[in-house]
Amino acid sequence: MAPKTTAEVSMDALYRIFTVPEAPDSTLGKIEQHLSENLEGFLASHIVTQERPLHEIEHDFAYSDIPEQPEFVSDHTDVLLKKLVAQSVHTASPRFIGHMTSALPYFLLPLAKLMVGLNQNLVKIETSKAFTPMERQVLGMMHHLVYGEKKPFYDRWMHSADHSLGAFCSGGTIANISALWVARNNLLAPDGDFTGVSAEGLAAGLQHYGYNRLVVLVSERGHYSLSKAADVLGIGRKNIVSVPADDNNRIQIKELRAAAAKVTREGGRVMAIVGIAGTTETGHVDPLEEIAAIAAEYNAHFHVDAAWGGATLMSNTHRNLLAGIELADSLTIDAHKQMYVPMGAGMVLFKDPSLVSAIEHHAEYVIRRGSKDLGSHTMEGSRPGMAMLVYSALHVMGRKGYELLIDTSIERAKDFAALIEQQDDFEVITHPELCLLTYRYVPAEIKPLLAEASAEQIAVITPHLNILTRYIQKTQRENGRSFVSRTKLTPPQYYREGTLVFRTVLANPLTTNEMLADIIVEQREIAATAPSLRKHIIDAAERAGLKTK
Repeated sequence: MAPKTTAEVSMDALYRIFTVPEAPDSTLGKIEQHLSENLEGFLASHIVTQERPLHEIEHDFAYSDIPEQPEFVSDHTDVLLKKLVAQSVHTASPRFIGHMTSALPYFLLPLAKLMVGLNQNLVKIETSKAFTPMERQVLGMMHHLVYGEKKPFYDRWMHSADHSLGAFCSGGTIANISALWVARNNLLAPDGDFTGVSAEGLAAGLQHYGYNRLVVLVSERGHYSLSKAADVLGIGRKNIVSVPADDNNRIQIKELRAAAAKVTREGGRVMAIVGIAGTTETGHVDPLEEIAAIAAEYNAHFHVDAAWGGATLMSNTHRNLLAGIELADSLTIDAHKQMYVPMGAGMVLFKDPSLVSAIEHHAEYVIRRGSKDLGSHTMEGSRPGMAMLVYSALHVMGRKGYELLIDTSIERAKDFAALIEQQDDFEVITHPELCLLTYRYVPAEIKPLLAEASAEQIAVITPHLNILTRYIQKTQRENGRSFVSRTKLTPPQYYREGTLVFRTVLANPLTTNEMLADIIVEQREIAATAPSLRKHIIDAAERAGLKTK
């Protein structure tokens, strides 16, 4: 056997890496061809169905030394296929219905390659040129989708150097932080001898305005990124005040009003109120119009976290579910969720283009005053041109295409809920408002007893049902045929007892009702492999005084 050749270290070799593509018959060349021809087929064949334990995978990535010598691209690609691709999550699979990640339109793959090749940096116009006005246009399109201003508004503000309709960012977390950053700086703005919170800090701002704390009010279903925002902005996580949700997982307006009054009475200031348009766990939408009225009453910034549900505005059939979103001072939308673009495409939008002046930053070497550099109004500095992929998706699929996708996903969620309700050993826990629902498996002999059980009896049975739910979800994930996620809710029908449930997101247009029926069958089969767990549930029911057949 001939000795294996090694990659050389030379400027000529490096030059080839930068300029010459891999041969079509190389490993990388074949991958490119397969990705272009059949993305779903490539992923299905290269991502294994049997999951390796994480600690085993960690052994593949255990070395901390940077390699001294280069290796051939094809050799390295083989390593990636075996160690990385084979153990990745097949998020494009139509049976992967557990998270807010879906299949991607095939045309985005070559466009993503083009975007990477151009390597534009959206922090400044000197490194982005046409990408800057394109990103501003995409933000204008999304702003128009939400707020519906007339053409003269966008003619005036969309490309204004000193204003911004929003910002692209890596995701909903940065978008939410950016919105609350704007809210904080506008609330503690320069006033007399006080030069503003951005210059003097939070303590000086509170002292100047006479507040003992700043508070953000949000439903108990609020996303954890809001706590991160409170930490980063210095107002403290304890000042994200959680307001109880009602039986439909929507913020209780009476409780919200009481919380705002309490904060004010105690010398605090309601900095912002956050409405949720598509809760992460259940997909429900807060009563946004009513929240907006309370925010106006307390002169608080009204932000809507529509990271998940914002794309529903594309559907004329269902956009009424988000009624009142046009009253928001700012909102978050993640294009990498229901707008079907790759990860890293979040957006924050501002109703008033002048709001962002409160966070404006400049530097002489970059982002100079008067320039149209996008970095002057963003938290992140260097950013890729992800707006290009959103721009393309909006044009290739159009609003009507998105409407069809969204309408279909909501109908499929309703169909799945109906299928679950037909089973004598499954139950829906939260019904879908958007395309997200939760449910669980309950042994057939136990299910009818739950409707009549007392709070004390539910408290005895639920921990054992939770163990079975966890077992089914984990086993199904490890089997690799399909995937649903799980979360813990406090359902009102079960006296707010902590209940583990399956969480299903039906955004993938390739998912069929037949696949969903198969997932139910698989979960039932998994439950049958755990007779001891089922027996514990029955024993617990009998101890609680419930008679099983």
